Amino acid sequence: MSKNIIDHIQQAFEIPLSNPVLIFAIILFIILLSPILLRKIRIPGIIGLILSGLIIGPHGLHILDRTSAVDLFSTIGLLYIMFIAGLELDMNEFRKTRHKSILFGFFTFIIPIAIGYPVCHYLLHYDVSASIMISSMFATHTLVAYPVVNSYGISKNEAVAITIGGTILTDTAVLIILAIIVGSSQGHLTQQFWITLGISFSVFLAIMFGIIPRIAKWFFQKVASEKTSHYIFVLSVVFFAAFMAEMAGLEPIIGAFVAGLALNRLIPHSSALMNRIDFIGNAIFIPFFLISVGMIIDVSVLLKGPTALIIAGTLTAVALSGKWIAAWLTQLLFKYTNAQRQTIFGLSSAHAAATLAVILVGYRYKIIDEHVLNGTILLILVTCIVATLVTEAASKKIVLAGDPDEGISEQEPNDHEHLLVPIANLNNMEALLDFATLIKDKKSPHPLTVLSVVPNNEMAEANLKKARKNLDSTVRYAAGSETEVQIMATIDYNIAGGISRASREISADCILLGWPSEAGIVEKMVGEKTESILQQTSSHLFMCHFGKTLVGQKRILLFCPPMAEAEKGFGYWLTKILRVSQELSNPIDCVSNQRSAETITDFMAARKSAVPVKFIQQQTWHDLDAFNDFIQDSDLLVFVSARQGAVSYQHFFKNLPTKLGKRYSQHNRILIFPSRKPTSSLDEYVEVHAKNIF
Repeated sequence: MSKNIIDHIQQAFEIPLSNPVLIFAIILFIILLSPILLRKIRIPGIIGLILSGLIIGPHGLHILDRTSAVDLFSTIGLLYIMFIAGLELDMNEFRKTRHKSILFGFFTFIIPIAIGYPVCHYLLHYDVSASIMISSMFATHTLVAYPVVNSYGISKNEAVAITIGGTILTDTAVLIILAIIVGSSQGHLTQQFWITLGISFSVFLAIMFGIIPRIAKWFFQKVASEKTSHYIFVLSVVFFAAFMAEMAGLEPIIGAFVAGLALNRLIPHSSALMNRIDFIGNAIFIPFFLISVGMIIDVSVLLKGPTALIIAGTLTAVALSGKWIAAWLTQLLFKYTNAQRQTIFGLSSAHAAATLAVILVGYRYKIIDEHVLNGTILLILVTCIVATLVTEAASKKIVLAGDPDEGISEQEPNDHEHLLVPIANLNNMEALLDFATLIKDKKSPHPLTVLSVVPNNEMAEANLKKARKNLDSTVRYAAGSETEVQIMATIDYNIAGGISRASREISADCILLGWPSEAGIVEKMVGEKTESILQQTSSHLFMCHFGKTLVGQKRILLFCPPMAEAEKGFGYWLTKILRVSQELSNPIDCVSNQRSAETITDFMAARKSAVPVKFIQQQTWHDLDAFNDFIQDSDLLVFVSARQGAVSYQHFFKNLPTKLGKRYSQHNRILIFPSRKPTSSLDEYVEVHAKNIF
């Protein structure tokens, strides 16, 4: 009996391990411990994972083989990296810098090839086909170091944006060259080959950008409450896109990147869904890929004679020098800082999956020999280490230099912004919290404050307990997007007084109110409660109605009345609307007069905002009928109003919430009341009661 147990244990731990449960457990322990232990000696976590794969892999201690399960998770991790790169690409910034991305893509493609071909052909004496294949391998790069820039919060920096844009261009070009070389070696380079490649590529792009976004938009709108289903749907799109790319004669990584671009504007960067995508990828799939890269590396190739060492050293030197020159030329042309040049070089210098794909295909078809294959393995190790170290150092420099990540900064630094979200109807809670997460300053240490005001009557204590219990659901919901929330329940004689008092207690910069949905309540609640809050507070007030998901919006239609730019809170609310546009990748059409348009343009230019804004000149501001020609069904309507007595206040603003609620009941809409200088009001003293002194 005991002998059987011992034999069973020995069999389970026989190297290389074959038990899938034990393999998975060991890899998870590596993912957990490797970054923690190596951080002590200042080695980046990415390198730790690659080195861990080298140690436990078939060319190290041979604890693990590259099983089908490891290969599967590795493939998922690589696709995930490319997908997240496409998903997190700031489309507004990309449109603004697309010419720079194209030029960088050209540099990082042509320079390594221009250096590599003569070296391979004349120095290493390979034939034309092999020289072209090896030199095209130098042009590829894998975004192994992308998690580094993401963790430092500079993923939207222009240097990062053009590098990601260049990645898709150069890798696509290289993989097309690969298909051509293979076709040529097999004698398939006929007219039919070119026609098939062109048609299949065109069909792939048509499906990804014409059909998939429409299906995704419909799905997110119809299945709005099933958050888990959203994640599964996104994963399905990624792998379907990867498969479609493969069928079109491209590599799956191109499909994953295109899937990220296709879903980009449908998944806000601060949403709970985006948080789930990032979390699961960074926790499981991407580390699996990095470990699998390490398992490929065979350091023993250096011991196979001087030829292998010379070829490996030459390939590595050419690969790194070509990428550095491309980054240097990009810096000179676009006047980037040294830190930005280092970031471009760091992100574009790592050779892994695409490089390996090119070389393995070449080796399989006997276009290249074993020396190049072994040299490429060493090249992968060295370039991954160099890329990670360089990117880590450059990211720190950019952060210390205060280079903006968002592309939008506040009119005045507001690192301690505090948002107050009064909740009267739990049905509106999720939409308000999602919007608050979108506009909240990411540098603020304060959590969102969710408030419930209970009437001060005989049931006050029981209602207070019930309110606190109901607010617990907001904390659970906010946890899905890692949004920190504090709940606040208070008793007051009237709701407006309670909101105003809570706003003063926490020094709220902005109050986000839900829009009453019932017509009968609108007259009473909007007319009395909102007006009372406006009188008793000086903070910005955003009154929001989100009857539909924001995914369906195609543009933001902003109504900016005359003299709105003269209000104290102008910079604050404009920054928030620009942030919403950036998160949703929606353009802004602004209805205003010439003076307001010029002020908004100057504001955006000073902050280097890439948000596309088109201005519509409007002189008449007396009736909503004057705006009907501008409004479309898919618009997010944003109206800027003002408190009575403000410089931009007009008689037209009286009862504006009621008018908008009736006229545009089917639209998502936001009504903004900018902040003002603090004033005293008799409403602040309504609760002071005199006592009989006798």
